[in-house]
Amino acid sequence: MMQVLSVVRFKFGFTSVRMRNWSVGICIMVLTLIFIIRYEQPDHKLATNHTMDDSSIEGESVEEPAKKPHFMTLEDLDYLFSNMSISGGEEEEVLNGLLVWSRMRPFLERPDALPGTAQGIEEATLAMKDLVFLISKEKGASSDLVSKELGRNCPDFVTAYDGDLSGLRHVLELPCGLIEDSSITLVGIPDEKSRRFQIQLVGSGLSGETRRPIILRYNVNFSNPSIVQNTWTEKLGWGNEVRCPYHGSFKNHLVDELPLCNKQTGRITLEESSNDKENMDSSLSNSNFPFLKGSPFTATLWFGVEGFHMTINGQHETSFAYREKFEPWLVSAVKVSGDLKMLSALATRLPIPDDHASLTVEENLKAPSLSGTRIELLVGVFSTGNNFKRRMALRRSWMQYEAVRFGKVAVRFLIGLHTNEKVNIEMWKEAKAYGDIQFMPFVDYYGLLSLKTVALCILGTKVIPAKYIMKTDDDAFVRIDELLSSLKEKPSSALLYGLISFASSPDREQRSKWFIRKEEWPLESYPPWAHGPGYIISHDIAKFVVKGHRQRDLRLFKLEDVAMGIWIQQFNQTIKRVKYINDKRFHNSGCKSSYILVHYQTPRLILCLWENLQKEKQSICCE
Repeated sequence: MMQVLSVVRFKFGFTSVRMRNWSVGICIMVLTLIFIIRYEQPDHKLATNHTMDDSSIEGESVEEPAKKPHFMTLEDLDYLFSNMSISGGEEEEVLNGLLVWSRMRPFLERPDALPGTAQGIEEATLAMKDLVFLISKEKGASSDLVSKELGRNCPDFVTAYDGDLSGLRHVLELPCGLIEDSSITLVGIPDEKSRRFQIQLVGSGLSGETRRPIILRYNVNFSNPSIVQNTWTEKLGWGNEVRCPYHGSFKNHLVDELPLCNKQTGRITLEESSNDKENMDSSLSNSNFPFLKGSPFTATLWFGVEGFHMTINGQHETSFAYREKFEPWLVSAVKVSGDLKMLSALATRLPIPDDHASLTVEENLKAPSLSGTRIELLVGVFSTGNNFKRRMALRRSWMQYEAVRFGKVAVRFLIGLHTNEKVNIEMWKEAKAYGDIQFMPFVDYYGLLSLKTVALCILGTKVIPAKYIMKTDDDAFVRIDELLSSLKEKPSSALLYGLISFASSPDREQRSKWFIRKEEWPLESYPPWAHGPGYIISHDIAKFVVKGHRQRDLRLFKLEDVAMGIWIQQFNQTIKRVKYINDKRFHNSGCKSSYILVHYQTPRLILCLWENLQKEKQSICCE
């Protein structure tokens, strides 16, 4: 989903409130070659210079790896699409969740696949093998035992106290990863003679590498007071570092409307670059550095919409934008090393699923049976494996509209496999319980979202035929009643309806999540496209997309909403004139009254919006 930077302004207020609330809590605590289909290019460049300690991973020397090709094999594809991996003797509810999966192979093995497809398929193969094993294991265990085990595997929080928590072992294990709004709080004391220490968010080692990837390394250097943030994988090595004090090129870069570096920390750069550096008052420099030798600190790393943020002793100090394949849901552990005494560690607001093994699932939360005839509207919700709470919030709110409950509208979650086996087994149970999940035969990486868009078009034309197909996200609230009322006045063919951008250009900023190289899109502007949080296309366009990709007449593009705009432009030029209908009631960011869709809503806000509709019979925003 592509968003332009200007549409995230609203989050600053919410973020500020959340930071203030957390700050109060912080102060109280003490706490893996048969047939080459695709060569995958790295997602980020290898850095040419590193910090002094960038050659060390978990205390061992690491050579900078050469860029290695990443191959997709027929073996992986054969396994993913074999009856063994797909069925596993499972119930009808789960098999229904693989109806799109079984049709996806032609779209994955094309030679012009998206960068990342090979890795996504390789890791999905390993994940599916683990999942088949766990399902088999579960069938031999009692439901009570399974329920208790799952309760321990996906806790709401994890903590560790007392003693020396630093060293070779992980400080905290995060069984089901992290999500937006999770936080990790560390309390520690740097040694009096400390030179440096590191805080690392470590990923799972599912991809067959001998070392687990580092989703974020937060390196604190006392010798030359600075904080350096970076990412690392065995295949790609180090990414481009972000250093605080910042260099000029980073100065105006914002993440969730927050600067990369606290301005006061930035003063150190100016002071140390002066000609009178030897006579600089060191106490003044140190006073601006958030860590002091021998002094305790409370550091909270929290996870926003766009990146990681660190507050030290209640004050925001650094931010670091998420990088593709380094998102928080991939984190499996926290590790601290270096000259530091850890006193406590706490991770809160972790993803936790409902206990489907022990609770009787409410009938009204299950996907209703469909008649088999063409329905009015199919809503495809793009979700990520461990976003359990978001999906439950949708099931308990706008998925309760009568049009959904009586089968006029169908809602399905499109979810790729996870690198974490515990998350996968939970998703499997969720699919069995509710019957509204369609699994994707690849791991959920941002660069592969366009494959989900193709999958949604398959779903809406081949599996659940619908007059209209809508794409939305799991943090969006959709007024199904208002949407259906609006669609009555819209054409039933050649339609793109939503918040449409008629004049936009490719983002050429390499640090941007939406960076597009000229090789990917050489033109200086995009064709009209609708913003990803919510748009509707007609059945004929969805059918054109499926046929075009099967025959490879349409190109793949990594920004899914822009990709749909590109495909619709070709439909417009070759099939039929498209009606582009722009509606400002689709709010790309935040909430405004009289909405059809609002985006960036937490599970709590989603439920609040629904409650307001039930009580007041009108759309009232929640704060």
